Amino acid sequence: MSQLPVVHSSSLRFKPRPLMLALLSAWSGAALAQVAQADAVPQGADALPVIEVREAASVPERKQLPQTSASVTAATAADGINVTDTSDALKYLPSLSVRKRYIGDTQAPLATRTTGVNASARSLVYADGILLSALVNNNNGNGSPRWFMVAPEEIERIDVMYGPFAAEYPGNSYGAVTEITTRMPDHVEASVKALYSQQDFNQYGNGGTYRAQEYNVSLGNRSGALAWRFSANHLDSFSPPVTYVTSGTIPAVATGAVATQDRTGKPIYVLGAGNLTHTVQDAARLKLSYDFTPTLTATYTLGLWQNQANANPQTFLKNAAGAPAYGSGFSSNSVDQQQWMQGLELRSKTGGAWDWQVAASTMSASRDLTRTSTTAFPAGQSGGAGTIADASGTGWSTLDAKGIWRPEDGSGKRGTHTVSFGAHYDRYTLATPTWNTTNWISGSNGTLASDSRGKTETSALWAQDVWRLAPALKATLGARYEWWRAFGGYNFSTTGGTGFPVNQPQVTQNGVSPKVSLAWAVNDDWLATLSTGRALRFPTVGELYQNVLAGGVYLQANPYLKPEKVWSTELAIERALAEGRGKWRVSLFEEQVSDALISQSSTLGNNVVSFTQNVDKTRQRGIEAAFERNDLVLRGFSLNGSVTYVDARILANSGYVPTAAGATSVGKRTPYVPEWRATLVATYKPDDRWSYTLAGRYSGRVYATVDNTDVNSHTYQGFDGYTVFDARVRYRFDRHWSGAVGVDNLTNRDYFLFHPFPQRTVFAELKYDF
Repeated sequence: MSQLPVVHSSSLRFKPRPLMLALLSAWSGAALAQVAQADAVPQGADALPVIEVREAASVPERKQLPQTSASVTAATAADGINVTDTSDALKYLPSLSVRKRYIGDTQAPLATRTTGVNASARSLVYADGILLSALVNNNNGNGSPRWFMVAPEEIERIDVMYGPFAAEYPGNSYGAVTEITTRMPDHVEASVKALYSQQDFNQYGNGGTYRAQEYNVSLGNRSGALAWRFSANHLDSFSPPVTYVTSGTIPAVATGAVATQDRTGKPIYVLGAGNLTHTVQDAARLKLSYDFTPTLTATYTLGLWQNQANANPQTFLKNAAGAPAYGSGFSSNSVDQQQWMQGLELRSKTGGAWDWQVAASTMSASRDLTRTSTTAFPAGQSGGAGTIADASGTGWSTLDAKGIWRPEDGSGKRGTHTVSFGAHYDRYTLATPTWNTTNWISGSNGTLASDSRGKTETSALWAQDVWRLAPALKATLGARYEWWRAFGGYNFSTTGGTGFPVNQPQVTQNGVSPKVSLAWAVNDDWLATLSTGRALRFPTVGELYQNVLAGGVYLQANPYLKPEKVWSTELAIERALAEGRGKWRVSLFEEQVSDALISQSSTLGNNVVSFTQNVDKTRQRGIEAAFERNDLVLRGFSLNGSVTYVDARILANSGYVPTAAGATSVGKRTPYVPEWRATLVATYKPDDRWSYTLAGRYSGRVYATVDNTDVNSHTYQGFDGYTVFDARVRYRFDRHWSGAVGVDNLTNRDYFLFHPFPQRTVFAELKYDF
């Protein structure tokens, strides 16, 4: 789709206020001086407006991919979503959810149509082509995407593509691919934003008020062939409880324990709350682009993120004198992290017969220390023995080369084929040694307590042909061939496990993933697309080599895990409404996974413990309906939403060992995939100043076990269904100032998704653009 040139006139340029000019001159004195000089030109009868015409950005080639997609733009997010980090922008897209437990949560995996919050490696998240997904693990911890590497103020749009139907992406795409595109300026621009939030939280008869504040500054400019953008973000956040300390009995001579049931229905007592976290995060990101020619551009991105977090417990217990009392299970921890992101891309954009792209990226942890107390409380609050976990060597790197060929027919017009192809390489490194220390707060490394480490790497070749069979009929044929190996695996433990240390064997796998899609434009309004494809999702380093903890003893898991083999099919029917009033879509989908990698109970040595295993076969099938409707009843009133139903089942599981008499996993629901989920968002914009939004999110309950024995959902470690309503009002005071107030979880829904989830949270933000 062609776009008009962007036109800028000096008569529309603002005149910077003296205070703002002085503040910003420290960052970019030369650039702002140019603006001030331009604004000083008298706009009299003889003064002509300065018109700068630039080529509009070409539509990315990924828009031609065969997947069903959904998008959110920066303008939509600013008007209708309470955003504190990049992941929040996805909260109303069909079939998606992010497990975000508090503002500043660094462990926030993405769940999709057919994958749950514990399966971070079954989806991909990119920012300007740089991989944010941490494919070092497949969990809701260190495998979570690095959302914090992109500030919300940088985002231009986010596109989500469902299913593994494009040969360009690896098998981890079978849940979804999320592409975050950040803005690049075409003139001097800057902004300052401040956000405040407050949550009153109460659970198990105890609670408190938890606040967060966030600040963002950004600055950018274009001067001829060079464009740049800089963004810095500061967050200071206090979380409500993230965990709870539970026990089967009440400690002697103590009161205040709360009687409840665990997720299997057994009686337990809640003794206190854990991991009330104070986190201070700082992030900075610089993006540069240079046009060597009108058709050749280089882009470099550098990102830095730092996190200082301290987590402490809160006891519910009191002794006979009324003073706080503690039992076992209470501990504190502190986190000190520094991570770097880099990306370099060289891209041609002729739009002619040939275009190409070469891109490389790295994500590395230069510092990642977690100090945890092991000394009994209350003495452990002020020091004593503990451990230091060091993940500083963890990271990944990627390299991609892509080309596209658009051959002409005999008459010099665009032909019936568009062929894209490429080569890919990646390497993931996991290093997680844990050291004993005599003082968990400030002590140095002592003896090595445990270690899990290893590497994986994948090489791939892929090709895809978009073949226009007729004006209304298009076929997409593609295939991806991958070579994968895991090596350097090493495990060590001193906690009583046998067989340590061990150097794990190298393992290799390879295979082909074919893709086929057929799209039929019935007329200008109707489109039907049928897609099918195979995906290979190779095990992550963590699934292969992470030590398994059983009763305080570390055991070795299975280093010979097989890749997940996925066949996915979707039929999508879409209709566009006349005059741009919206669209609707219905998708029927089915996904069959052989050798699914799922954590379940089985025999390891002489113990029955939970660890990642190959489950023989799962099947997820369902229907998704999504719609957008603009100017509904009233001009400026829009309504959009989605409903998804999924029947997710385990069909075969030879490795399962029952944890209770009569328990079975065959025929049970696949863990973490809800049967129903839905979103509904209503936005009213009566004019250019005001916008009002009311939104709802619904999810049915999920099971966390393959045998579905976690029957009690409303408890710590249980998984509730939930209906949550959010609201937001935004007002633009003038072309520079805007403000917003909002509420998430308007009705104060109390629910668990293993962890306690945020209750009613209010937001206030103020932004200045100049």
